[in-house]
Amino acid sequence: MNTKHDERASGSARDEPISSGRTAASLLAPLVGLAVPAGAVVVALSLGAVMLLALGANPITGYAALIDGAFGGWDELADTSIKAMPLLLVGVGICIAFRAGVINIGGEGQIIAGAIASTVVALALPDLPRIMLVPLVLVGGAVGGGIWGAIPGALKAYAGVNEILSTIMMNLVAAQFLSFLLQDLLTDKASGAIKIQQTERLTENADLPLLPGGTRLHLGVLIAILIAVLGYVLLFRSALGVRLRAVGHNANASRYAGMPVKKSIVQALAFSGACAGVAGAVLVFGSESHRLIAEGGASGFTQSAGFNGIVAALFGGLSPLAVIPASFFFGGMLTGGIALQQELQVPAALIVALNGIVVLFVVASLKLKTRLRAWAEAVGSEGSGGTASPPPEPARGPAGREASDG
Repeated sequence: MNTKHDERASGSARDEPISSGRTAASLLAPLVGLAVPAGAVVVALSLGAVMLLALGANPITGYAALIDGAFGGWDELADTSIKAMPLLLVGVGICIAFRAGVINIGGEGQIIAGAIASTVVALALPDLPRIMLVPLVLVGGAVGGGIWGAIPGALKAYAGVNEILSTIMMNLVAAQFLSFLLQDLLTDKASGAIKIQQTERLTENADLPLLPGGTRLHLGVLIAILIAVLGYVLLFRSALGVRLRAVGHNANASRYAGMPVKKSIVQALAFSGACAGVAGAVLVFGSESHRLIAEGGASGFTQSAGFNGIVAALFGGLSPLAVIPASFFFGGMLTGGIALQQELQVPAALIVALNGIVVLFVVASLKLKTRLRAWAEAVGSEGSGGTASPPPEPARGPAGREASDG
């Protein structure tokens, strides 16, 4: 009896370091995931301060204006949220695509495709009640963006076309198609002899309702958060998500296991495009003009969210839920940058440069974050009684990209 009791006691003693090691690893990994991008932002803003000093401006005053312009009140928070909304939607789509091992650079075109499809729905059914039309225009945006994303997905899966090139080219096609439609077919006829590249004021039944509080905040922000939650469920709580991530980790092993790799690639880019397409619909029906506008070029309509959403996704570690605060941060950079420029009277190009520096440092820190997470896991292994080893090289997907489930 005493022997069995001693064995149980010794077994518990062996289990204790294992448990404490796992706890240490679980605590260190999230801290690393937060500290590295936060440190990258601090370094980037420090370099931006040097640029402001070179122009004779006070960086402390400038950054105070930036923070106040982005987060200083309810109106500022609402403006930041509205700026963050398309970044969040595109970022969630990027998470889905990147986790499946494909790179989607076509967010701009997918936003435009979703905006066109949703506008056509509103023009075709203007008298439909709002409770029915609002969901329909959002679905139309998702379908338009999904089709625009599925095309390069099919080209990659069945013809071997590089998805980076095809998605970029699809951006140009979408921009030209938008310009063509707003030259005559969808143009506001009431503008007379002077043609403006915009539609007529779309039906009020398709307007996204404003949220309580007396600000510009509308339903699109809540829709974006809901889609982020659904994106997380899709990737990490569904059988389809397991298959997509498996294909992203190793396409050859997934194919050997009987998974439909080609179908998964098309699905990933279709889902990614659908998220961006919803952003296009919200940009039309959540705007103050409630029109589809191409004046100033396609980027004037998309606000470059198709590219900035990629950075938000990487900043969030390719986790849809983490993209929510990441998008809010970059939305604050966009709105606060305007306040900084007005306060210091610096050139607008400086604000673009400042945002670019932040993006550059955040993306450059991804490799460091991966290595530090591997180190955190090694520390946890050492605490559990194993032998700590140097941080291993991160696992890579079929295209040589780093793959992680973090």
